[in-house]
Amino acid sequence: MLGYITWTVNPVAFTIPGLDMDVRWYGMMWAFGFLLGYITEKYIYKREGLPDTAIDDFLTYMAIFTVVGARLGHCFFYDPEYYFSHLGEVLLINKGGLSSHGGAVGILIGMYVFSRRVAKKSYLWVLDRTVIAVAITGCCIRFGNLMNHEIYGHATDVPWAFQFVTNLHSWMAGKAEPIFSEPSHPTQIYEMLYCIVTYCTTMYLYWKTNARKYEGLIFAVFLQGIFLTRFLLEFIKNNQESFEDGMMLNMGQLLSVPLFVTGFFLFYKAYKQYKEEKESSQLSVR
Repeated sequence: MLGYITWTVNPVAFTIPGLDMDVRWYGMMWAFGFLLGYITEKYIYKREGLPDTAIDDFLTYMAIFTVVGARLGHCFFYDPEYYFSHLGEVLLINKGGLSSHGGAVGILIGMYVFSRRVAKKSYLWVLDRTVIAVAITGCCIRFGNLMNHEIYGHATDVPWAFQFVTNLHSWMAGKAEPIFSEPSHPTQIYEMLYCIVTYCTTMYLYWKTNARKYEGLIFAVFLQGIFLTRFLLEFIKNNQESFEDGMMLNMGQLLSVPLFVTGFFLFYKAYKQYKEEKESSQLSVR
């Protein structure tokens, strides 16, 4: 049995010769996630008979609204006092990072605009199909977090615990030997797993069942698979900001609650529609 895994992967994937520019795993995984999402949606939109230009517009809306939402979410959900005083730094993604909840809000806004201007379908119709791509993109982003030695969990003695480098910048610059965290839950991997499960489940529902005819049902499955699981997982994750230390529920949990509650509401809506259709078919047989 392993005692723990010492994680010494360099966050920089490679350096571009001549430009002295580092390409980090985190940025690469965001791009790869968008690519996988694009491929997923391309097949879905082809099945739905939408024009080829719709998928290109989809990628544009997704990329812009997700990144903008994720950045603004990090700044104003997790450190509003600082960023309201340093608005110019909101644009500096390399300082402070991105928020998955902010990205979710960005996607919701972006897909509303997309549904009205491009798809000409209902909002829930678009969301049911969009979240399939979002789930696999989320998996890629969490892999980027793993490579960045960030957003991990509490100390633990489970045999798959990871030790992460805590003085990442000075270690990468060659100014210090690595200082490691206590063996901790690799919650990035846990989140990758529930993203994969959610992706596979929503793909199955869309391609192999009639779930897509109940608007909001696939979206509801996504909300439970991602945000209810995220809410529970936060109990073993380290807080991202110091202001969360005295809170009963941290910011990630508070932001997850309205999302998975919406999922329960949509489940009920889909069940009610199914029940009405069943009763109607029974009456027609009589």
